[in-house]
Amino acid sequence: MTQTRCGWAQKNELMAKYHDEEWGNPLHDEQKLFEFLILEGMQAGLSWLTILNKRENFRVAYDNFDVQKVAGYDQQKVEELMSDSGIIRNRQKIDASINNAKRFLEVAEEFGSFNQYIWNFVDHQPIVNHWEKLSELPAKTELSDFISADLKRRGFKFVGSTVIYAHLQATGMVNDHLTSCFCHPEFKISESI
Repeated sequence: MTQTRCGWAQKNELMAKYHDEEWGNPLHDEQKLFEFLILEGMQAGLSWLTILNKRENFRVAYDNFDVQKVAGYDQQKVEELMSDSGIIRNRQKIDASINNAKRFLEVAEEFGSFNQYIWNFVDHQPIVNHWEKLSELPAKTELSDFISADLKRRGFKFVGSTVIYAHLQATGMVNDHLTSCFCHPEFKISESI
């Protein structure tokens, strides 16, 4: 029996795997939170499929998203990244990723972890939405506006509200699986009854 998943994830195998195994699942791992923050910033103006296709290349180029290492990248490393055809070669986005690594560490220092900081915005509980159609999903919300503004105030770059809403979805702070999708929490409950 074929499982019903959100329409956007039916484009290809890579999107389906990401949808089934990651998107909307609560994430608390610092390295993964940093990875998604960088990847979502890299996505600005591009499709998520483009990023997924380059994800492994990003992991190699960015030292598996080791935030300490990325924070220490120098101009030579920037030039190396700019010449890497396996990633997004946008100087502003690359500069922002290094800046954001430094800001990420500052936030982790202040709050004990970036996880503690970011999940505090949702009282450490995922927001589970009940969308029936893809057209209902927002590109941004008041929550993403608020978090975006706070991150910008702390010096982060490429963290507009739309980027942050995508980050909230990717890291499971917001669960936007359609109610008909087998990954939606209520669907899982009804299936087990």
